[in-house]
Amino acid sequence: MRMKLIVALVAGSAAGGIQAQSVQPVPDGIVVTPAQGPVGRIALSVHGDGIFHVVARPRAGGGPLGPSLMAPSPPAPGAFTVTNRAGHAIVKTAASAADVDLTTGAIRFLDPEGKELLAEAGVTAFRPVSIDGKPYVAVSQQFNRGTDEGLYGLGQHQNMQMDYNGEDVDLLQHNMDIAVPFLVSTRGYGLLWDNNAISRFGNPKPYSFVGGTEPGALTVTSGNKPGWKAEYLLDGKPVVTRQEATIDYQYLDDQAKWPEAAKSKTVAATGGQNTAGNATQTQSVIWTGDVHPAVTGVHKFRLYGSSYFKVFVDGREVLNRWRQNWNPWYANFEVPLTAGKPAAIRVEWAPNAGYIALFHSDPLPEADRHSIWFSSEVGQAKDYWFIPGGSIDKAMAGYRHLTGKAEMMPKWAYGFWQSRQRYETQDQLLSVVDRYRQLDIPLDNIVLDWRYWRDPEWGSHRFDATRFPDPAGMIAQVHDAHANFMISVWPKFYPTTDTYKELAAAGAVYSGNLRQGNRDWVGPGYASTFYDPYSAQGRDLFWKQVEQRLGVLGVDAWWADASEPDMHSNASLAKRIDALGPNALGPGEAYFNSYPLMNARAFYDGWTRFKPDVRPFILTRSGFAGLQRYGAAIWSGDVASRWYDLKAQISAGVNASMSGIPNWTHDIGGFALEDRFSARNTRAADLDEWRELNLRWFQFGAFSPLFRSHGEAPYREIFEISPEGSPMRATMIAYDRLRYRLMPYIYTLGADTWMKDGSIMRPLAADFPDDGAARRLSDEYLFGDAFLAAPVTEYRARARQVYFPGAGDWYDFATGEMHRGGTTASVAAPAERMPLFVRAGAIVPTGPVTHYVDERPDAPLTLLVFVGADGRFSLYEDDGRSLAYKSGAFSRTPITYDDGSGDVSIGTREGQGWKGMPASRTIRVRWIGTGKAGIEDASPDAEVTYNGAPIVLHRPRG
Repeated sequence: MRMKLIVALVAGSAAGGIQAQSVQPVPDGIVVTPAQGPVGRIALSVHGDGIFHVVARPRAGGGPLGPSLMAPSPPAPGAFTVTNRAGHAIVKTAASAADVDLTTGAIRFLDPEGKELLAEAGVTAFRPVSIDGKPYVAVSQQFNRGTDEGLYGLGQHQNMQMDYNGEDVDLLQHNMDIAVPFLVSTRGYGLLWDNNAISRFGNPKPYSFVGGTEPGALTVTSGNKPGWKAEYLLDGKPVVTRQEATIDYQYLDDQAKWPEAAKSKTVAATGGQNTAGNATQTQSVIWTGDVHPAVTGVHKFRLYGSSYFKVFVDGREVLNRWRQNWNPWYANFEVPLTAGKPAAIRVEWAPNAGYIALFHSDPLPEADRHSIWFSSEVGQAKDYWFIPGGSIDKAMAGYRHLTGKAEMMPKWAYGFWQSRQRYETQDQLLSVVDRYRQLDIPLDNIVLDWRYWRDPEWGSHRFDATRFPDPAGMIAQVHDAHANFMISVWPKFYPTTDTYKELAAAGAVYSGNLRQGNRDWVGPGYASTFYDPYSAQGRDLFWKQVEQRLGVLGVDAWWADASEPDMHSNASLAKRIDALGPNALGPGEAYFNSYPLMNARAFYDGWTRFKPDVRPFILTRSGFAGLQRYGAAIWSGDVASRWYDLKAQISAGVNASMSGIPNWTHDIGGFALEDRFSARNTRAADLDEWRELNLRWFQFGAFSPLFRSHGEAPYREIFEISPEGSPMRATMIAYDRLRYRLMPYIYTLGADTWMKDGSIMRPLAADFPDDGAARRLSDEYLFGDAFLAAPVTEYRARARQVYFPGAGDWYDFATGEMHRGGTTASVAAPAERMPLFVRAGAIVPTGPVTHYVDERPDAPLTLLVFVGADGRFSLYEDDGRSLAYKSGAFSRTPITYDDGSGDVSIGTREGQGWKGMPASRTIRVRWIGTGKAGIEDASPDAEVTYNGAPIVLHRPRG
């Protein structure tokens, strides 16, 4: 570290008894005592060449600050200077500067030219909070009031929000929502809000019940009476009508409000996944009322719901959704309302043992609405990191420098995965692998989901011997078929198991769920709890148990399910918090969102001790800032099999990637099905729709970071859901094979997440930050640098509008048709094809179809070179499984294209080489221009034997 203190900074006492301001130089930055305001002390530290860490303590309240879980090993400070200028302390580095107002403590961050990138707006809000007699604070800070920048990240959320400027987002772990309090901006910086508690982005005020008693809650009347008119029906016939202040069946305990006369024999909502709603009478509810806005503007609403629900405003349908009854979450909608002018709202619900509640938020002033605003319910300080970069990609690199590099995944992880909820026996699982091989359909991973144990032994990590008599032999057969084996391991334990007892003896289990008397949904229902991953001893014991009972069998990868953690579905938030603490570090409230991070660490640390030269792979249902350093990927949870949910995956995946977690996936086809799509249904129209939905989802899956088919019945294997000889099966196989043909490109993208801190799935704004039309598109994305993907998300659509960003040219990958950047076109989208485009200048390396990713390491390569601009690509290769890449055991083949001459130059092979690397290989080139398809098996335009020495291939003329 090199610091140069330009001017000593000490200010005298201010008039009127205001506390004296001061600046104290420290080795890694400065400590400021502002003259006024709620902040009593600011520690501003420098990390690397321009990352700033801000810890602002309140003048009153708060306690000792614990270590950061997100950034436990931040980079040491580089060179910086400190100057004093007109009541401001300015800390400057090569990449950025921080300007601290000594009077108020407000901080601005600037680029090297002095342009403001991020600035605190208004005063920091602190509110004292006491937990078990210990002092904490709720904290809120606004930045960049009135900004027009594009904002991405925040984890994974499924309301089709791509650019979060103007949005409200709850950062609260849930089955389908992943909270990561990090964002990147089109201005080229990142902001990490370092708080582990439940937080919010956007409006700091929580939404209130429509008709609630909270100050400012939206008033509702019906028939000149306060509240909603609630009409309960059985088989469509009214049985109970009453006034209700709010719509509130949000949690399990709320089900007691249901009127007795409106009950059928539907199974009560238990939070379990077997609540099918076996009813003799069909229940429904209709709420009607007039809302009376006090403010004119766009009002934001959230309906927390499951099963079927619809919302109408003044007769116009604004929401129509379905979610499985046990998995409710928020659905957003907005309504322009005028102060003093009532609006009629109608909510229709078919509960089927589900959940519902309706919430609202008044409009914010436009400058506040379009700002960056983080708020947390529990903390000890305002704690955040500013990360410069100059672009979204460079800011992402800075974030990884701070929170940890994204560990490189094994190559097989980028192949095709087959999963099912669930394989009941080892014969079922093995037969699936065999069938894929018999049909010559590429496959790299088979997944065993939950309940392979005996029902009363959850957490024992022992197979049910009647169904899985030889687990080690089963896994060996999978390996013999050149596939990999992943297994589901929950952090959940029944107190009757020996594993629980060992963890409990170490004080490494939670007691809240047991104390509450909750039982799960398996069989008669069993008491359960989760282990404490904040305890180092707890993590070690957890892994030891997994290793001794599963790892030694030859398991290749770990599926860390329910890692939010989902300790008891549909319990109230207060009960969830109670069940989550205290942990080894502190109260559950203070660490609510970080459980998946610590759980992933248990797997990662354990695996790297167990198999120190084998890349770990962990798939976890939830994540948090820093997860990428633990060899972990995420998926989008138990999403519904609906067209809306398919479309919502696009922005969910892009923003998950922009949260620093590059390896993301989803259940192709959706996890849970409406009854009309179930195996029991025989209606041809529904079956046709189900198959088309799966086909479109599969096409999108082939261009997702990880390519994974999973869900409830009907079975999701290609040969199960598509009829033999059908166009659907042919198309699914074609996309699977296309994935493998593109593996040289895809694996390079995967390697670059570690080598170059890159991302695989990217927003258009990453490359076109100044293209306003591109920023908010929720249904297009970049797949690496070369591809623009535009999935089809509407039933029976055979064309769709596609926007082409930038000023360059884009080629249709299937037809070669060229489109100019900055234009929109209606493009053909037959059922068998997802619109896919490649930018001019792209170099896309391809290989042959293989049964698994490393079947032919010496296979010929074909370089697809898309003319119209200069291009470059650096092909990455290694052994695909070991950690030897970290010590240089890999190869890079640099490739450039000069559009003026038409020459493709293959440079000197770089790197130390790797085990199994071919000494030479055939490389072919196809120059792709207008009207020339990308992946066709046509004769190459040029061919060469490459042995690592540089060579130039000339484009044929004429």
